[in-house]
Amino acid sequence: MTLSVALTSQQFDDSIELEQEGSILYLWLNRPESRNAMSLNMVKAIQQVFKTIENDLSIRAVILRGKGGHFCAGGDIKDMAQLRGEAANVGSNKPYVDFNRQFGYMIEQVDQAPQTVVAVLEGAVLGGGFGLACVSDIAISLADAKFGLPETGLGVIPAQIAPFVVKRIGLTQARRLALLGTRFEGQTALKVGVVHEVADHLAGLELLLAETIQQIKRTAPQASRVTKALLHRTLNEPLNSLLDDAAQQFANAVGGDEGLEGTMAFIQKRNPSWFDGG
Repeated sequence: MTLSVALTSQQFDDSIELEQEGSILYLWLNRPESRNAMSLNMVKAIQQVFKTIENDLSIRAVILRGKGGHFCAGGDIKDMAQLRGEAANVGSNKPYVDFNRQFGYMIEQVDQAPQTVVAVLEGAVLGGGFGLACVSDIAISLADAKFGLPETGLGVIPAQIAPFVVKRIGLTQARRLALLGTRFEGQTALKVGVVHEVADHLAGLELLLAETIQQIKRTAPQASRVTKALLHRTLNEPLNSLLDDAAQQFANAVGGDEGLEGTMAFIQKRNPSWFDGG
């Protein structure tokens, strides 16, 4: 699988692995020996990837997966131990603050990415991994994946992921899961709204992913980007001005290249030009 020029020109940390199939970029968390626990290097590598592809219209979707049968088991305890030494040396807790906030910048960046982000969840989906799942646009899971917010049981808090968990599943469910540290599997994750679909076995998960990718390819690239940004804005902006702006964006879309091509494809009963069928 060949990476685009923009990606091959960058040097990414080996805690992640990239593969590209046409307009679809696979970003693998690649620390299987630690169930893909997130190190600071991994966080920075993910940020670098999303920054690099931000304005790349040729990349339609990013598929987040974990190597070794796990998605992500949360933060790396080894990094925590190193930070303890740094904090002692500087006489303050600033190293902890900087590390935690860096993860927050990363998860916000994934949340706001213009591409469609798909999380493929299996094995451990805990702590920071749970938060990363909550900022995906589409989440599919194995039935036996293990979800949870274990932070309070470790004497810490889900500091950076809390807002994204609340947005995903609502305050009531977030309070219960975070305060009890409850572990649960795929069907419960589906019930509370963390994931959208669940498969009983790996072959079924791969089929769900393939179907999801096909659906992504049927959508117009620019229209998808504008739609995702508009949906994010609904949470924070006054309704009247938002709808005024949305009407202008609609007019731009209808009269634009994608709107004209989509309309003609519908009339001519063919696939639009952006759907490669692959």
